[in-house]
Amino acid sequence: MSRGTALALVFLASAAVLVLEIMAGRLLAPYVGVTLETFTGIIGTVLAGISLGAWLGGRMADRRDPGTLLGPLLLAGAGATLAAPAIVRAVGPALQTGAPAEIVVAAAAGFFAPALVLSAVPPVVVKMQLHDLGRTGEVVGGFSAVGSAGAIFGTFVTGFVLVAAAPSQAVILGVGLVLAVVGGLAWYRFRGRKGQMAAAAGIVLLAAAGIAAAPPCERETAYFCARVESDPDRPTGRSLFLDTLRHSYVDLADPEHLELRYTRVIADVVAALPPGPLRVLHVGGGGFTLPAYLDAVRPGSSHLVLELDPGVVEIADDRLGLTVGGSVTVETGDARLGIRRAARGEFDLVVGDAFGGRAVPWHLTTEEFAGDLAGRLAAGGAYVMNVIDHPPLRFARAEVATLAAVFPHVVVIAPASYLAGDEGGNFVLAGSATAVPAGAIEAAIAARAGEETVLAGAAARAWADGAPVLRDDFAPVDQLLTRP
Repeated sequence: MSRGTALALVFLASAAVLVLEIMAGRLLAPYVGVTLETFTGIIGTVLAGISLGAWLGGRMADRRDPGTLLGPLLLAGAGATLAAPAIVRAVGPALQTGAPAEIVVAAAAGFFAPALVLSAVPPVVVKMQLHDLGRTGEVVGGFSAVGSAGAIFGTFVTGFVLVAAAPSQAVILGVGLVLAVVGGLAWYRFRGRKGQMAAAAGIVLLAAAGIAAAPPCERETAYFCARVESDPDRPTGRSLFLDTLRHSYVDLADPEHLELRYTRVIADVVAALPPGPLRVLHVGGGGFTLPAYLDAVRPGSSHLVLELDPGVVEIADDRLGLTVGGSVTVETGDARLGIRRAARGEFDLVVGDAFGGRAVPWHLTTEEFAGDLAGRLAAGGAYVMNVIDHPPLRFARAEVATLAAVFPHVVVIAPASYLAGDEGGNFVLAGSATAVPAGAIEAAIAARAGEETVLAGAAARAWADGAPVLRDDFAPVDQLLTRP
């Protein structure tokens, strides 16, 4: 084998492993969400496969003719790659909480085998190139560098290009088929048996057929597995699901209808603000329920929506009645960057409703971010935030402590059983430089016969007593969050 061919094979195998590692996050997201814990489980599992595969590949290459191993390894890697989506689809529905153990099990089921098999290729190729013991260091070092370059290429091209350009299953299908073709050529080159090659090719084709059989998403965006479902009890009702969670509910005919409890609570806070149109900043768009509601109850309001995912905006435009322009301006990208472009004192209300799975992205929970938002609020303005947590409510309490470190006045609104730590779900938090009108919020809740309790001022601070303030250098949101 020429040195150029050998280098190309190591580059390909290493790149394929990293493509799979990044795509694993997309394939697992519908079942375990997108959190730091998700990627921790994936990275650890793939690294374990890489380590064991490199060791086993080296042992096999010392005991057999490495040329006879190369084709079978690449074909086995292709088969394992193509089988990964079907395995994840089979395992995923059994996952219940997205806990670390479940993430590791799901990642191992789908991606440990291809990482192991493909990582056995570089030591086999290196063994084939070791003709002169006097150049061992040069050969091993050179192939190690090329393998790292392939991994870097696979990381960059997937994260920056492929995720946005094609569905995850199409990317994996492409990788698997390239590996299958190269593996077949390698097996033929080193005198593989035709019967074995035909059997292996049949397995690869079956796996390729399986990958295209049942895509798990109605629509796959760059960040989420998304679907829109109609409400059988309300013909004009639509629910937006992103990965594991129902994010929004929109009534196409009645923007004042708020189906989800937390949206009704946010509306209660809005009702307690001074009358008239509002200048609103929305951190997270989702189904764009609240901009439509505020336009209906506060005519003349204006909205700047910071939404990370362009695909979510497209879905809202296609299926959920969003009309960009007029009162609604949408900026796609990360909210930490978007908020920097806003003028100080520009908004009367900021609504925080951004989620990755059940967790608020950690960098949107910190004291520094809350301080940036506080600087963009006009006099008398308020920041209202939706969070999800379950007993013992470590994250919800920490977020209240964080808001209290920035805003002189804080409010916590949730059912009494939530506040007591008996149950969990959505909590609505509010912070302001001026006194939050807790009495007016309670009146709005009572007017709709709501069940929520309002903790304001000292009571809210006491509820969070002892919880850590989340900062940019310490915000373990995924670890604090308790799942049902």
